[in-house]
Amino acid sequence: MPFTYPAPPPSVSGDYVTIHRLLQNPTLIARRLRTVADQRFIADALLTGRFEAQGGAIQYEQTESLYTDRSPEIVRPGKEYPRAGLPLGPTQTAAVDKWGEDVPITDESIKRLNRNPVDRGFTKLVNQMVKTVDGVALAVIASQVTQTAAAAASWATATAKQIFLDVAKAKAAVVDLNEGYEPDTVVVSTLAWTLAMATFADAGYLPREDRQAPVLTGQFPVIDGMRWLATPNIPVANAALVVDSTQLGGMADENLGGPGYTGAMAGIETKSIREEKTDSYLLRARRVTVPVVLEPNAAYKITAVTP
Repeated sequence: MPFTYPAPPPSVSGDYVTIHRLLQNPTLIARRLRTVADQRFIADALLTGRFEAQGGAIQYEQTESLYTDRSPEIVRPGKEYPRAGLPLGPTQTAAVDKWGEDVPITDESIKRLNRNPVDRGFTKLVNQMVKTVDGVALAVIASQVTQTAAAAASWATATAKQIFLDVAKAKAAVVDLNEGYEPDTVVVSTLAWTLAMATFADAGYLPREDRQAPVLTGQFPVIDGMRWLATPNIPVANAALVVDSTQLGGMADENLGGPGYTGAMAGIETKSIREEKTDSYLLRARRVTVPVVLEPNAAYKITAVTP
């Protein structure tokens, strides 16, 4: 399924008894976390491949050529076709890491504040997981991408044309590799996103005639065939990434299972643990995963986009 980024925050409705039933039902816990977790990971929006790690690691081939090792030849009547080889990229191995934490929710907090502590528990648990996994995945992407160029000018002072050209040139550089890449996503910091939106709006690049206009909704439109995503977790704060999200790579998850755990979308496993000694619950979330970059040349880094 396509990943939407960002997603609205989760919520819990119901009375005191309903909330206790929710916290005692693993399936409902997984479903509740899924309402935000499967749509918040920007890593999953960029690394769209879905791989299953077996035995704690995944082996893959990086930058496999899209071409054979020889050109086609003229085949005369009755003659055999020349046989071509299929070049393989260098073999890589990546081990998964188990990321997780517990959030305590007491009976007193549920009784006195009703759904509020559960709402905040869900939100903070997922937000921290997103921050951590996204930070790791984006750092891996940034370290693997070697194609780079500086922006024509800082986007704080650049014209709309300069910003457009910065991104368009990066896209063209990836396409001109002639490896079948077609960049479809631009990832920037929230500051760079704000500067670009303001500059494009001032230059009249964005439609303003209806209630769904970007200047009203805050949703960046598709420009030059690419969607724009903003994240505070980008590892290089003053850089932008231009990415072919269909080719770049994927997330390799390992489903550990275990008593009481329920799987959810985006690789997150959840568990609700009743702590009778302390009259509370422990709400647990974990993700066993590793980001895998298969095609580093499917992305381009623009540096110095912000001061």
